[in-house]
Amino acid sequence: MAMEKPAYTLDFEKPLRDLSAQIDQLRQQALETNTNLSAQTEPLERSLEELRRGIYAGLTAWQRVQIARHPKRPYALDYVAQICEGFQELHGDRQFGDDRALVGGTAFFDGAAVMIIAQQKGRETKEKIARNFGMAQPEGYRKALRLMKMAEKFGLPVLAFIDTPGAYPGIESEARHVSEAIAVNLREMAGLRVPSISVVIGEGGSGGALGIGVTDRVLILENSYYSVISPEGCAAILWKDAAAGPKAAAALKLTAAELEKLGVVDEVIPEPAGGAHHDPAQAAAALRYTLQKHLNDLRALPAEQLVETRYARYRRLGVYAES
Repeated sequence: MAMEKPAYTLDFEKPLRDLSAQIDQLRQQALETNTNLSAQTEPLERSLEELRRGIYAGLTAWQRVQIARHPKRPYALDYVAQICEGFQELHGDRQFGDDRALVGGTAFFDGAAVMIIAQQKGRETKEKIARNFGMAQPEGYRKALRLMKMAEKFGLPVLAFIDTPGAYPGIESEARHVSEAIAVNLREMAGLRVPSISVVIGEGGSGGALGIGVTDRVLILENSYYSVISPEGCAAILWKDAAAGPKAAAALKLTAAELEKLGVVDEVIPEPAGGAHHDPAQAAAALRYTLQKHLNDLRALPAEQLVETRYARYRRLGVYAES
């Protein structure tokens, strides 16, 4: 069953909200007066559906960024709860501490054991702070690497869920060498001898996302984005104004469709109309199906071929010229 309509409304969704409110008001009036107002509501319902199709068929890059950041959008652990069984969280990097912005552990997916690595945001203020708004510090990436190495030891596929505005750029994070931690992950994931799949479920920001994203297959939900920098950060650098975020979003080619066209992602997973937050169960079902398909393909490959194919995949990215 679909969830109730989210109370939070994005700017471009306000015409839908207003028309929907008008229909609800007429329905309430019909109930209170025990009259049939279908002659008035049905044309409005058709108009609402046409308006909805028109808005979501022509979303700009910036509007998709807004959907990716929607506060009601399902987070990593929401999906894990729906598509996996027996998730057992494992803590700590065995060097400094436990980073709650990056979680991981074992679970059963499609009846077989897997290792889950996930960037997790928070809902309420206290949880947002505890999760550091989904921005992992060095110990988070080192925990992820520890769990990936454990997965390799026991022959478990790795499923990584990407959802972060970026790695945490604070002084403490830099003092504990966050860039080095991410770089080591890139190197080690490139040679991992078990199947690995990453899926961008919301924000895929910069090296913070890439730190768990060097996998055999990279998937993305339809209204997610994956970029070397946030649109606001890019705008502040190029146009000296973070308000130019919409312009930067278009220039960055960060939407799912554009990333698939460029070969950065392997498949775009469709979302319910309006975004995954409108029907989390349907979004989770689409995610489960796509993960099953790709994981079955990868399980058929020997370890040496996995590593060689992964290497070739990343060598194909980008355009360069030799003088």
